[in-house]
Amino acid sequence: MSTLDRAASPSSPDPRPTASSAPAKPVAARVWPIVVLVGIYWAVMLGLRLSDAPIYALFMTSMAASLGLLLLVCGWWLTNGTIPRRERVIGFLALLLGGIAAGVLCDPSVGPIGLIFSAIPFVLTVWAVWLVVARNRAPLRRVGLVVLTLGLWGFFTLVRADGIDGDNQAAVSFRWSPTREEQYLASLKNEQAAPPATDEAVALTAGDGDWPEFRGPNRLGEVHGVRIATDWTKSPPKELWRKRIGPSWSSVVIIGNRLFTGEQRGDQECTVCLDTANGNEIWVHKDTTRFTDGQAGAGPRATPTFHEGDLFTQGASGVLDCLDAATGKLKWTRNIATDSGAPLPMWGFSSSPLVAEGVVVAYAGAPGDKGLLGYRQSDGEQVWSAPTGVASYSSPQLATIGGQQQVLFFSDLGLMAVDQKTGAVRWKHDAASPNIWRVVQPRQLDSGGFLIGSEDLGLVRLEVTPDGDSWKTEQRYATRSLRPAYNDFVVLNGTVYGFDESIFCAIDVETGKRRWKSGRYGHGQVLLLADQPLLLVLSESGEVILVAANPEKHEELARMEAVHGKTWNHPVIAHGKLFVRNDEEIACYELQAAE
Repeated sequence: MSTLDRAASPSSPDPRPTASSAPAKPVAARVWPIVVLVGIYWAVMLGLRLSDAPIYALFMTSMAASLGLLLLVCGWWLTNGTIPRRERVIGFLALLLGGIAAGVLCDPSVGPIGLIFSAIPFVLTVWAVWLVVARNRAPLRRVGLVVLTLGLWGFFTLVRADGIDGDNQAAVSFRWSPTREEQYLASLKNEQAAPPATDEAVALTAGDGDWPEFRGPNRLGEVHGVRIATDWTKSPPKELWRKRIGPSWSSVVIIGNRLFTGEQRGDQECTVCLDTANGNEIWVHKDTTRFTDGQAGAGPRATPTFHEGDLFTQGASGVLDCLDAATGKLKWTRNIATDSGAPLPMWGFSSSPLVAEGVVVAYAGAPGDKGLLGYRQSDGEQVWSAPTGVASYSSPQLATIGGQQQVLFFSDLGLMAVDQKTGAVRWKHDAASPNIWRVVQPRQLDSGGFLIGSEDLGLVRLEVTPDGDSWKTEQRYATRSLRPAYNDFVVLNGTVYGFDESIFCAIDVETGKRRWKSGRYGHGQVLLLADQPLLLVLSESGEVILVAANPEKHEELARMEAVHGKTWNHPVIAHGKLFVRNDEEIACYELQAAE
């Protein structure tokens, strides 16, 4: 056979490779969409931080962005034809079942909300990184994705959230480590317990220099008759005592040499009386109840109110007590949730009770006419109720307009005034924003001028005038230059000083225009020393900063670390002493007098 015939013979295999006989190259997985989605998510989060967005907007946007990222990634994954169907199903089931298991097994402080905020973005970001690394190695990619997914979900079952700060940043610990409250309860076992309350007659009356209620006299956050040294390198505050305390966001009340505040001790919500000289416990009253939430943690939120020898306390779960301030003996108790039918608020009952003309005013926030409740001071009998909005963490306070005393209250419906004796609504300014919580105290400027502030409204100036038998309200201006979240402001000589979200600033009272904005103190609180003039700022991290009350510029004079950890409680100055507390410790400093 010729060479040509052999070449043409069908039985002679062709040694040259053909396209059909070459091994198929694996198709690379298309992963750029998840990289883009994750990148967009983190860019949005960074933009929110840099924009100093309102807390409620940050909260809602963060949740929506996390859930949106989850839905988009799952949609892309399940329809990605460059990844084998079996691998897609396995990956999706690992993501879904791991998340469900984490939701069931995670610590209650983390819960579904914590998983939405933190776990979902974290898991999907690791997904994106792993898919980029292993996109061309299918077996490794598949096994690694399942292991990483289940491992990451598992991590979130091992940790505990110790609350979040004003910027929604969580503090995380391993769930088996003792909490600060547990450490405090252990330390109490080594301390001498306070003697039981007695019927000993001790006359307690409020005097000059005392701090009888939330934010001091008239709830203005002002100190008068005090001038302190501002050069803390030469004359620093002297620490007199410091001690652990149970979790609570209550401020303190000072009457003479006694300090009153709230705290949580396990399943008991407590009101404690301490000696201002050394911090020793004089008496403690306990109610068996506990409230906690993932953001703020456990404990009462409201500040006690001292009036005519009695102490009125409002617990986070609704218990309203009247105690003998000298002995801690219970005189009467009510539950505002039971009396009104109000649901438990997201962050607990937080309004400090107000006492006016023999009536104790407490905010419940129930629908209908059960918003504000009035109780007879002498025996706790309910005497009236008034309608309000259902979302507020502000406190009732007194105001006098046209010679008539009224009770102000600020809620998601706006600002209103009621008669303290009957609860009858006298006037209201509509500023409705349903279910947007209002926290900051209204401020009376003159007989009929008021400032109200919140994240959604900004700062609003109102004028209230008598109009025959009724009242007329008029909005003079609204400005977004000051957006107080839960940080009360102070006013001095035509200037408002307060927090625009987490940055301190000064606003002109007459025009609403910003004078300056500077000083990043987190979501802190401010106290005005009106006679100097001077601002004492307590930062969210527990630092005390002295700032000149200067409408022209931000001028920081001194600072020191007063307490450790997240601090949302209002500071107090009484009898030349500074009292600072947070959810884990309380400290007392002697302030040097100005020369």
